[in-house]
Amino acid sequence: MTQTDPSAPWWAASRERLIAALESRDCLYVYHLPTVRQRAAELKQLKAVKRVLYSMKANSHPQVLRAAHESGLGFECVSWAEAEALFEAVPHVAPGDILFTPNFAPRREYTAALERGARVTVDSLYPLQAWPETFNGREIFLRFNPDRPRGHHRHVHTAGPKAKFGLPLHDAEEAARLARAAGAKVAGLHAHAGSGVDVATHWHELATVLAEVGHLFPDAKILDVGGGVGVPREAGEPRIDLTALDAALTAFSAEFPEYELWMEPGRYISAECGVLLARVTQIKQAHGVRFIGAATGMNSLIRPALYEARHEIVNLTRLGEESAGLASIVGPICESADALGVDRPMPETREGDVLLIANAGAYGRVMASRYNMREPAGETALEA
Repeated sequence: MTQTDPSAPWWAASRERLIAALESRDCLYVYHLPTVRQRAAELKQLKAVKRVLYSMKANSHPQVLRAAHESGLGFECVSWAEAEALFEAVPHVAPGDILFTPNFAPRREYTAALERGARVTVDSLYPLQAWPETFNGREIFLRFNPDRPRGHHRHVHTAGPKAKFGLPLHDAEEAARLARAAGAKVAGLHAHAGSGVDVATHWHELATVLAEVGHLFPDAKILDVGGGVGVPREAGEPRIDLTALDAALTAFSAEFPEYELWMEPGRYISAECGVLLARVTQIKQAHGVRFIGAATGMNSLIRPALYEARHEIVNLTRLGEESAGLASIVGPICESADALGVDRPMPETREGDVLLIANAGAYGRVMASRYNMREPAGETALEA
């Protein structure tokens, strides 16, 4: 692979710019906004999908939000604080372009969303039982648990018997009764099963599950089949077949033309736009293992520790140099799980070199912490 290879990741041709962006800092997230726009455009080309919403929990950087909005995407927010951050970053966003999908949130967040004009999802019987007056005269979505856990790790399964999200399907009749009693109109049904899904027929399956209970909700004309669209972990891995995904959803729409389909991906839109840069602090040999120490770790990127996620890691300073053997890339956090990558081929590496952790634009900085009182990596964005 060379820097002129059109299949190369964007960062392969941006080595000097990235090192310059790091300046004197030890670590930094960098987001490539053209990649955000490209991924958004790919999803907007799905003919069977009426609306694509960006799930902003993946990456809430203001410039990423603006790029998503400029690309014609709506937004899915899981807390009212996310919605407020969205209004600050994109002041002219229409409240109706926001789907508020909380889970075990306090009543005041539902009230704030409804009063602002956002679309609101209810994923438990409790709000309809305990606060019926909140939903009187309002349109709502109902989120169901499709009992089909999917994704790259059990911690990202958002469906199934142990998942905390969504109404069990056997509660559909009671949910319909409670919504009528509250004076609420169920305008849409929602389901999400997990993240990192690469089976093109998955969303057709979720749409079918929702359609099976759709007869209980005669006003529901929207089926939101969630997100979770997988991305390659490393360069060279196959991408999900969006043409096949579109064909599967088109077949659903032919069978159920009364519904319009929505999707709400997050990681697909932002993961590949982001890299985490970190300077090398130390190199250590112990028990036959070469350790390369980075200036940041799970305080900036917890996905490897939390999800066993694999991110491509390169020595950006020595990009293209031959491997000197395997190494574990570790951070400075006092936890055994603080490893960004294990047994990776790496060139001879020296203190001060710049490492690049790829596909870090989703669930990276948004999940960061100040554990060990170490500041996580900052953020910047490239417009081109």
